[in-house]
Amino acid sequence: MESPRYLFYALFSFFLVSFLLFHPTPLSQLINNNNNNAQYSLHLHPLITKFSTHNQQLLAVNEHSTKTNVNGHREVAGKVEEQLAAARASIRGNRSAAHEGGDEGYVPGGAVYRNPRLFYRSYLEMEKILKVYVYRDGDHPIAHDGPCKDIYSIEGRFLHEIEHGHGRFRTNDPNLAHVYFLPFSVAWMVKYLYTPLSYDHSPLRQFVSDYVRLISTKYPFWNSTHGADHFMLACHDWGPSTSKGNPFLYNTSIRVLCNANTSEGFNPQKDVSLPEIHLFGGEVSPKLLSPQNDNNTPRRHLAFFAGGAHGPIRPKLFQYWKNRDHNDNDNDNDNNNDIRVYEYLPKDLDYYSFMLNSKFCLCPSGYEVASPRIVESIYAECVPVILSNNYVLPFSDVLQWEAFSIKVDVSDIPRLKEILSAIPEDEYLRLKEGVKAVRRHFTLNQPVKRFDVFHMILHSIWLRRLNIPLR
Repeated sequence: MESPRYLFYALFSFFLVSFLLFHPTPLSQLINNNNNNAQYSLHLHPLITKFSTHNQQLLAVNEHSTKTNVNGHREVAGKVEEQLAAARASIRGNRSAAHEGGDEGYVPGGAVYRNPRLFYRSYLEMEKILKVYVYRDGDHPIAHDGPCKDIYSIEGRFLHEIEHGHGRFRTNDPNLAHVYFLPFSVAWMVKYLYTPLSYDHSPLRQFVSDYVRLISTKYPFWNSTHGADHFMLACHDWGPSTSKGNPFLYNTSIRVLCNANTSEGFNPQKDVSLPEIHLFGGEVSPKLLSPQNDNNTPRRHLAFFAGGAHGPIRPKLFQYWKNRDHNDNDNDNDNNNDIRVYEYLPKDLDYYSFMLNSKFCLCPSGYEVASPRIVESIYAECVPVILSNNYVLPFSDVLQWEAFSIKVDVSDIPRLKEILSAIPEDEYLRLKEGVKAVRRHFTLNQPVKRFDVFHMILHSIWLRRLNIPLR
């Protein structure tokens, strides 16, 4: 006869197995219950629908394996840091950068650059060694996709190029990466997760919190730097707010944002200002592809703006200049000192024709600091007039905006005509030549070309990873 103790163990095992069979508890729930007191506990349930199921299984990693991965990553990370140190030394060195022939061998030069020599060296080093790892986690449409045909098109175009382009910079081995990309789209979060008119950004922040917790649990890379070598990219106005879903993403990671507002937490030392490019139907207007290049042909208008009364600056512009300088005789060629400001452009007038026939294009901020008119002005070879507060202009590490644009303080809007009319003709022509010189850096190409906007965005990220100034 068996001992009562063994009989007790047998009965206990039977009931335990029966309970587990008929009352299964998901592993994710066990993990979540054990992490309720963590500063950033991951709510894994939403990830069941947002991320592929194999990601859930990979969360069950034993402690020994995790430590082994971290230690192995540290060894590889040391080699990556050696590469970056060598790049810094090369950029600061005295040797001349190699010159490649042909148009693809363009060498930056002129007053539009803060330090063209250092920029060129840095760019060549980027081409030589930069590797970006794109996390594969996350499903369409919120991850690995983005808008390509509207005001936030730069968000989708960058995502598409880094994942499906020629692949020069992308690596499939995360151990070789210098930076890690979080490939979610804030614009698509707003479309699919946000409840209209609720003004509640918490679903967007929750998605970001979930995503960061997932990749930091699955991989060792985020935790080793607290996300300092990771970047997100967003052109939607709510990009900064959405990044608050994780404190390290907000405070430590590289945030590539159109809404580069220093009063809302944008830090130019670590964050990147992203140019806002509005593509109607996914293409640049044919009128802007080949603007007139003849400086002997005068432009008919001093300045132009058309747009809605969004934000705090535009109402002031309308107050002083809306319909003030309009002349009914649009065929009058002596009408080159007028400021044309429309809240809504009449249907019989063409927006881009006005830009192409104006010396200066007014670029006031709307609800947020960025404006697609800046890039449109550059395409039209119309000198941008920046009317904004707390806005860090794109590629300011490299470009000297004073050489191809005018910054007017918002308080001086009543004096716009006085300020712009006082600019000598030779100074205006110098600014216009500067606009023509920087156009390549704001151009979206397919396939991409050296020094275009895709490469300039990558170079801005590269500079943050190197952590060196180019001035």
